[in-house]
Amino acid sequence: MSVIRAVFPDKPEEQGFKIMSRICELTGKTRQVGHNVSHANNKTKRVFLPNLQDVTLISEALEKSVTLRVSTHGLRSVEHVGGLDNWLLKTNDEKLSLRARRLKRDIVKKQKAA
Repeated sequence: MSVIRAVFPDKPEEQGFKIMSRICELTGKTRQVGHNVSHANNKTKRVFLPNLQDVTLISEALEKSVTLRVSTHGLRSVEHVGGLDNWLLKTNDEKLSLRARRLKRDIVKKQKAA
């Protein structure tokens, strides 16, 4: 059992704690491990972090703005699909963060009610 789970056993994500802060909330993009390679072909381990930005996106269905931690790649993907609502409806729940899944659920409810 992790230390965080031991201290906060009931869903720390809902209490505002960031368990894994370097993950895109929309695409699930996370850090990657690789090598720095010198001219002499010496390899040293390094970490490639996603370019995460705190972005405020507007949900047209919910008629409110939402602040998410999104990679620049994810932001381009959202704009390509046509906005936050379209992205959330097309994306598999496994890739989305807890907050994004809640947004998706609220959007689906709002669309069914309309």
